[in-house]
Amino acid sequence: MDNTNNLAQVTGVIADKFVFNHEIYAEKFYTFTLRIPRLSGTDDSVRIMVSERLLACESFRVGDKVDIEGQFRSYNSYEPTGENRLVLTIFAKDIRQSDGERGHNPNILFLNGYICKEPVYRTTPFGREITDLLIAVNRSYNKSDYIPVIAWGRNARYAKTLSVGDNVKVWGRIQSRNYQKRLSEDEVVTKTAYEVSVNRMELVEPEREQNSTESTAHTHMV
Repeated sequence: MDNTNNLAQVTGVIADKFVFNHEIYAEKFYTFTLRIPRLSGTDDSVRIMVSERLLACESFRVGDKVDIEGQFRSYNSYEPTGENRLVLTIFAKDIRQSDGERGHNPNILFLNGYICKEPVYRTTPFGREITDLLIAVNRSYNKSDYIPVIAWGRNARYAKTLSVGDNVKVWGRIQSRNYQKRLSEDEVVTKTAYEVSVNRMELVEPEREQNSTESTAHTHMV
């Protein structure tokens, strides 16, 4: 793996056709849905964005199982209603037919970023502990991706002690979640939310001149 702040590796099945999204500097980009299996037997449906240049050397069809490497990115979508919506996709840097050699984990994500919103700690009706985080991950050209992260159990208790501006490293997986939004008394639509489910988290301490130049990290693992 490259040394990067944002690295996604997923394996799944192409669920729908490639749809043109936008063009920049004479390079066209397409989106499609990838179904990624969970151990529970259900799937996560994740949007993939891919350049036409990655599609030129190989033919892909609905139903193909593929390996994708890239980054989990965010961008703002301005809705006709005037709302500003955060859209999350995997930006593919490589896509190929899966040969099954990657291993048993089809959904791997690593992020190195900064907490940009106060953590929100809550418990479910069944007593399960959850902490919601929003992490800003830097990328090239002074841009940042804003990624929702959810921590569970012991990780949730640890995450609620973090502060805005803390540098954290997160290992986990991308998950999709359907929810219903009421538009009016008579109209309800089903939408999909995406977030990162944490398996492991580290708080990266700032460098101190009196110590070595290397950062130290406190690790909290499930």
